[in-house]
Amino acid sequence: MEYADFLDETYEPDEADLVCTFRLVPGAGLSVGEAAARVASESSNGTWATLAPESDVAQYSAVACDIGPAGDHGTEVTVAYPEALFEDGSLAQVLSCIAGNILGMKAVETIRLLDCEWPAGLARSFPGPQFGSAVRSELLDAGDRPPLATVPKPKVGLSTAEHARVGYEAWVGGLDLLKDDENLTDQDFNPFERRVSESLEMRDRAESETGERKDYLVNVTAETDEMVRRAEYVADQGGSFVMVDVVTTGWSAVQTVRRRTEDLDLAIHAHRAMHAALDRLPQHGVSMRCLAQFARLAGVDHIHTGTAGLGKLENEDTAGINEWLRGEFHGLRDVLPVASGGLHPGIVDDLLAALGTDVMVQAGGGVHGHPNGTEAGARALRAAVEAHVDGESLESRAETVPELATALEKWGTETPR
Repeated sequence: MEYADFLDETYEPDEADLVCTFRLVPGAGLSVGEAAARVASESSNGTWATLAPESDVAQYSAVACDIGPAGDHGTEVTVAYPEALFEDGSLAQVLSCIAGNILGMKAVETIRLLDCEWPAGLARSFPGPQFGSAVRSELLDAGDRPPLATVPKPKVGLSTAEHARVGYEAWVGGLDLLKDDENLTDQDFNPFERRVSESLEMRDRAESETGERKDYLVNVTAETDEMVRRAEYVADQGGSFVMVDVVTTGWSAVQTVRRRTEDLDLAIHAHRAMHAALDRLPQHGVSMRCLAQFARLAGVDHIHTGTAGLGKLENEDTAGINEWLRGEFHGLRDVLPVASGGLHPGIVDDLLAALGTDVMVQAGGGVHGHPNGTEAGARALRAAVEAHVDGESLESRAETVPELATALEKWGTETPR
């Protein structure tokens, strides 16, 4: 087959096709159409040499079928892939096709996978989330407000006793969840099993004192078999959540953990560490929208998606990604988006105005950096969120919540960097 066989702008994608939108800048000497044809060829069944196949393989060829106008970072092109190209339930195989060799081809100067439209059959071959946004009421007592989480700061270096104490103070201050950060796993200064058992003991104490369900997002990130063992340990200790660094562990590992957590009744909190290696440059890589899609297929229950520009990290269409995670997707459960990174009580109102209240809000320094300590910082964050849900201004709520007043005096409404 010639490269030209992979370009057909008259083709209308079939409902069983996986339809991918890319943005590309063609390599030297190639038109956009020629580059798009090479993308379709390389990501399905083409090659640089002319072949005379013994069987008809055209039915398994991807087709570049739409070329849009040029933009700031390239031209959008659509490639339709027949569903027969893909192995059901294997994210690794699917992504090797649609985000594999093509990212390094000379035929494109830059290329970015922007979005995917998933056929029902392929999407339903994945489990999707076990709980999704239902964790708010099934595992926690958040009700209609955003669940609230915090990472102890500094995120590594605390002893087990210090870590558990910070968790207790955050829980009794009104937060729902303690969370490990991406690089806290099983270090000598805070060993995994001791941290889990002691932190959950403090959780039980906080639940008894507050009358609210509390829990702990335990980072089980490790080699795949060890992640499963750690998830089992969390369940044995009475925890309801595990956390996985989904990009660094890989999607197949996430799928393995998801299969085991089905039996353990554990929800999966997805941290996106390393995502920016794929999505930060607007002209190349894989978009956060697509990473969120992969995570939903693999079966996570919540995933960090950004703060709509209000925190310390770069963001890419956070509101749009969140809307997709909450929307209908071939019968799979939804995913609860997580806003995190540089948040504090003074910017919660703007955050929730931009993203809505169907999110999890996670603050670290914006809780523990409170002048009166972690418990006061937790009370300030809870008050700020409840004020928004109740339609009350932060300033008004601060008149009756001194911890919030102190937080506003310290941080105002400025976004950290």
